[in-house]
Amino acid sequence: MPSPTDRRYTKEHEWVRVQDGLGTVGITDYAQDQLGDIVYVDLPSVGAQVKQLEKLGEIESVKAVSDLYSPVSGEVVEVNQGVNDRPELVNQSPYEDGWLVRVRLADPAELDNLLTAAQYDELIA
Repeated sequence: MPSPTDRRYTKEHEWVRVQDGLGTVGITDYAQDQLGDIVYVDLPSVGAQVKQLEKLGEIESVKAVSDLYSPVSGEVVEVNQGVNDRPELVNQSPYEDGWLVRVRLADPAELDNLLTAAQYDELIA
C-alpha cells in the first residue's frame, strides 16, 4: 500500500499531516505491521512540549516496546483518547482513526527535514 501523499514521514516510521498550523501525528502502516498487535500507547499530556525527532512516547505490542518520535516541534494540543482506550485502533487504521497526538507547530520549516511519501516508500521497499 503506498503511503498517503498528504503527509510527511520520519525514518523512524512516524507521519505528520499539517492543517492550519496543527500537525496530526501517527505511525505508518509499515510500522504497525512490524510491531504486530498493539496493546498499549504511552503519550504525552496536553500542554507538553515536543521537539522534532526526539522521544514523544512509547508504543507497546505483543512483540516489543518501541519509542515514538515526534516529527515536529511544538505543543501537544490534543491526545487521541480513542487510542488510549483501544490501542488496536493503531493497527486497524494507522492513517485515520489511529492517530496519536495533535501538535501546534513551533516551526513549519521543520517539515523540510522529513521524507515525502515517495521517499518513505523507497526507504521501506
